[in-house]
Amino acid sequence: MQLQLSFATLLAGVLFALSTVQDAAARPMKRSPGTITLPLKRVPRAEGIPPTIYLQQHINRAHKRLARMKKREVPSDLQLRQNIERRMLALEESPLSKRFNRQGVKKNARSTNRIGLAGAPHSPRSLELKKTKGGNAAAGQAAAATATGDNGTAGTGSQIEANGVPSGVEAANAPTASNSLGLNIEGQDVGYLATIQMGTPPQDFLILMDSGSADLWVGSESCQSSAGGGCGSHTFLGTASSSTFQDSGKQFAVTYGTGNVAGTIITDNIAVAGLNLTGHQFGVADEESDDFADNSVPFDGLMGLAQSSLSEQGVPTPPESLASAGLISDAITSFKISREADDLNDGEITFGGLDATKFDASTLTTFDNVNADGFWEGAMDSVTVDGTDTQLTGRTAILDTGTTLIVAPPDDATAVHQLIQGSASDGQGGFTVPCTTNASVALSFGNTAFAIDPRDIAFQPVDANDPTGDCISGISSGEIGAATEWLVGDVFLKNAYFSVDVGNNAISLAKLV
Repeated sequence: MQLQLSFATLLAGVLFALSTVQDAAARPMKRSPGTITLPLKRVPRAEGIPPTIYLQQHINRAHKRLARMKKREVPSDLQLRQNIERRMLALEESPLSKRFNRQGVKKNARSTNRIGLAGAPHSPRSLELKKTKGGNAAAGQAAAATATGDNGTAGTGSQIEANGVPSGVEAANAPTASNSLGLNIEGQDVGYLATIQMGTPPQDFLILMDSGSADLWVGSESCQSSAGGGCGSHTFLGTASSSTFQDSGKQFAVTYGTGNVAGTIITDNIAVAGLNLTGHQFGVADEESDDFADNSVPFDGLMGLAQSSLSEQGVPTPPESLASAGLISDAITSFKISREADDLNDGEITFGGLDATKFDASTLTTFDNVNADGFWEGAMDSVTVDGTDTQLTGRTAILDTGTTLIVAPPDDATAVHQLIQGSASDGQGGFTVPCTTNASVALSFGNTAFAIDPRDIAFQPVDANDPTGDCISGISSGEIGAATEWLVGDVFLKNAYFSVDVGNNAISLAKLV
């Protein structure tokens, strides 16, 4: 059935989406000295948003993120909103197939916009969750009171299920490595979550893991949304739920590619895979943008895993503190990211070393971090398509689990797509490729080429009713930064074992097994 959508209707459609629920167990495994592994869990992709709008939201977010990373002028919200509007108008000019959400849209439903631009129409990137996400049973009544919707009012946020994750979060399998917990994949491979404990008695907090920032925070018991009201149905931390909570009164604020938080630096106990940090310094957010505060957001806070020199709080990251306390041998963080389409649920994050069972040791390459600010950026030797060299040399790439796509300078993105048969520019920074492409795009670091699965290049069908037609490319273009700088996100990182080492200021990549 074909339907001509008005601009207003399309805009309204961008506001809402739900997704299905799949759950699997994710349990900690026996701890061994020096290394901690957390399994990654997955949230199913959101539905109902036009793919080109979804693409532009990712591009906007990546542009803002890269500008902040490079300390350059950030695109204004007006500029980014206009990018969205241009794509909406392009859709207005042609008939669209009607795409119903399988579960419908509840009255007054809301969704988060973390992947889009601040202040723009909400994008349905996440799922609608059901009710309270509280702490574990030991947290008691005080903790339960702080974990209800809008900081005390029963809401429709996330609900802890028997396997310890919110409804709608697909948990990772029990990891094969020792000392393991799970890391979740959120949405269409757009984010990665792990459960840690905070406070006394300890409560479970589901945390977004981000290699492109350096601050740990969760919502405070008095948290307020900048959009009005409380911070949704999440787990919160404060004196009512933790007897070891101490507020320093020092303020902090962090702005991300989309979304921001502000609050105070506190001291409390945290545990990562059973390793206990007593009196760790981190932040509680007294104010969150709706990108984090909304009930539909499945995570309770964020852990930045770049170097602490980047921290807005001015405190060590958890891996750095774990190493200083002798709980892990080195401040190393390693990622094995699971791909939604594989349905393997085998993602993990490891602190203190590399899990040798996840990669081919003969392909392990280690290279210097060339970024002086604390991000993880390495020299990229070459870019090839089906073995043909694009002649792009002298490039660097920031490797960032918090970015979904690959964003390359416009001329570089064009050079890559010129070698992919059937590709085309959409004239707005994005590209399309055949959904059936077998093109092998490879990025080379440390003289080792790492191929990207063609399924990641064919990121999402332009028309959901034509899965063998054109797909949005996982490589987009951006004019932020120098003509040699790339921002390389999960489209690439799903295809390699990724490890960062603070002590040696080094990055390692290896081919997965």
